[in-house]
Amino acid sequence: MRETPRSQETAGDAGTEPPQPRSARALAHTAGASGSGTPHRSDGRSSHTPRGVRRPGPTGRSGTVPPVPERPVFRVLRSRPLWAALCALLFALVTWQVVVDGPLRRLDERAGRALFGRGPEGLTELLADLGSLAVALPVLALAAGYTLWRERGQRLDEVVGAAVAMAAVPALVVPLKALTARPGPLTDATGHYPSGHTATALVAYAGAALLLAPYAGGPGRTVPAAGALTLATGVGLVLRGYHWPLDVVGAVLLCTALLLAVRTAVSSRGRRRSSARTATG
Repeated sequence: MRETPRSQETAGDAGTEPPQPRSARALAHTAGASGSGTPHRSDGRSSHTPRGVRRPGPTGRSGTVPPVPERPVFRVLRSRPLWAALCALLFALVTWQVVVDGPLRRLDERAGRALFGRGPEGLTELLADLGSLAVALPVLALAAGYTLWRERGQRLDEVVGAAVAMAAVPALVVPLKALTARPGPLTDATGHYPSGHTATALVAYAGAALLLAPYAGGPGRTVPAAGALTLATGVGLVLRGYHWPLDVVGAVLLCTALLLAVRTAVSSRGRRRSSARTATG
């Protein structure tokens, strides 16, 4: 028995009709329940996150609206009070080792004796002088004056904060020198911990860097310069035999905590003023 062959139709036949939906089968090419026959199912209905308004994430991929909130761990790592407390804790540890003549102090003195007298005398003396008031204070004063002139007093809180930090240097360093009574590397005279020159350099140059940051492309460009000047000061002081290395380290830790605390206070004051203006407006 022969079966009657079915007619075969090809894609190029003129009489071909578009496929018709069949009952009891999923309508894979329909837009929702409208049955319009359009091939893109999702185009016929509204989307909660339209493609046109999505914002790219940190890695360049499409993000969400609003942007993904910052992770708590990153928020903590960016906390000024946290870093100020950490610096204060490390300063207390170093100071304790200096006072009790601990292992860290003995290691420090061995390293200092190996470094004294190295480098060109003229250059190391010049580097040490970067921490003197005659050099560092005018830099901060010029930065403060330029900021006040440029902003017409709008950043007065920041300028006052830098001045307060500078004034706090002798108020903190002088009593600590008397309490620790550490002799210098090349003299029996006491009062070398922490280093006043290093403290002056850090507060003056970092304060100036933070004030000038908005006009120089951000802190990423100015703060490293302040760090380099402070490091150069410390290197000069150690190589000339004016201070032990821990004298410099202690001053850096102390004044970093000081600057972070002052910046936190200034930022909090600015936020309170902004909130007050918003509430009254």
